[in-house]
Amino acid sequence: MKKKKIFSLLLVATMTSSMLSACSSNSPNTTDDSTVETTETSESTEVTTKSPDELVTLTVLAGQSSTDAGIEDMIDVALAEKYPNIKLNWECVDWGNDFQPKMQQYMQSGLPDIMIGKAQDIRTYAPQGILGEIDSTYTSRVLDAANQSAAYNDNVYGVVFNALYQGVYYNKDMFKENNWTIPKTLDELQVIIDDCNAKGIVPFASHMVDTWSIGNVTMQFAMNDVFNKEPTWGDKFRANEVSFSTSKEYQQAYQYNKLIFDNTFPDTFSTEQTDCDAKMVLGEAAMKVSGSWSIQNFLDINEDFDFGIFPFPNQTGDSKLIFEPNLTIMTSAASKNQDAINCVLDLLTGDKDLATEIYDYTRTASMLKDVTPTFINPSQEDIDKYASDGMIVDVTIGNNQLTWGGFQEENAKDIAAWLQGDITFEEALKCSDDRVAASIVN
Repeated sequence: MKKKKIFSLLLVATMTSSMLSACSSNSPNTTDDSTVETTETSESTEVTTKSPDELVTLTVLAGQSSTDAGIEDMIDVALAEKYPNIKLNWECVDWGNDFQPKMQQYMQSGLPDIMIGKAQDIRTYAPQGILGEIDSTYTSRVLDAANQSAAYNDNVYGVVFNALYQGVYYNKDMFKENNWTIPKTLDELQVIIDDCNAKGIVPFASHMVDTWSIGNVTMQFAMNDVFNKEPTWGDKFRANEVSFSTSKEYQQAYQYNKLIFDNTFPDTFSTEQTDCDAKMVLGEAAMKVSGSWSIQNFLDINEDFDFGIFPFPNQTGDSKLIFEPNLTIMTSAASKNQDAINCVLDLLTGDKDLATEIYDYTRTASMLKDVTPTFINPSQEDIDKYASDGMIVDVTIGNNQLTWGGFQEENAKDIAAWLQGDITFEEALKCSDDRVAASIVN
């Protein structure tokens, strides 16, 4: 299909050149019993994936985004079909708020057998020697460029399962009705904002009560105003060569939050994501700076909602659409259940029916070779265009430079405090500078 072709092009062309508290249930999936025992050979080792003769229970820490609630049940059903003697004991937590603290806790007491986070977590934990290297039997089933996102010192420490896109989602019908064109510059964006305000339309849907959302969009802004110009900005920050207080580019990235705050719902600091996305679908706002996690809500509310996506314009008018490697399966280097872990990796990388079910449910893009989601994504046409034009950038560049846990998330809290008048803009910048030691783990 066209999507797979363009997506593979995207990964090769762009990457080589440059959230939940409880678990829920969903529909089952079936596999062919003839595949219960397989033996595959890589260059250096032979891995056999065979259901153990006795019951093995693996512990799993799953850091989930808002799209992911329920996929654990799909995995359980498929695992029971193919490897009936392996059970998963799931601990599902919100990735943005709880995954990092949980990892720190388990690093003291012993890691779970399997951890599901994001590709950027590899940079945090692989240098500490606690993650197991993923055998090429399984990484060979993943797009090559995606494996690069999970690599450290040329070894792959995670299976990148899916991906998200980030940018400005827009109501296509509203844009047509008002003769708005996709903005490439800030001046062009301001024209749309001004026209919205003149016509009583809220320009941006936002849910700033979720500080993770503020942190996410701030990195989107920083990718196009900071890291696309200076990919090693974070290293320079730690070398005292740049700072938030002196960088006009990073200050502008912070200021874009004020632009949205001044042009969104008055109750943005009490509006949660689901309500925010509903307002977008119902035509109460024209645009939303967000990521693929909103697609699930959009289509659940109205399966016919027609939306597109474009990059938030930067100072130089050359913004790129943001690409993020998302669900990443990591393993404990100290686990005594490696054979059973291999069976789970075999399932997640080899069961195409399960993968398609998860992709269609989460409304995300595939990182597995020869697996294409079947759900209709109205923004795919825009994604294909930016991909073919080489206008997509991997946000891992920024997230590896400035870690999420303890830094980006804390900066977002300060931005929220500034927007609400509790601290000054200069104080928010200084707070970011003062936590320089937390900007990277290793």
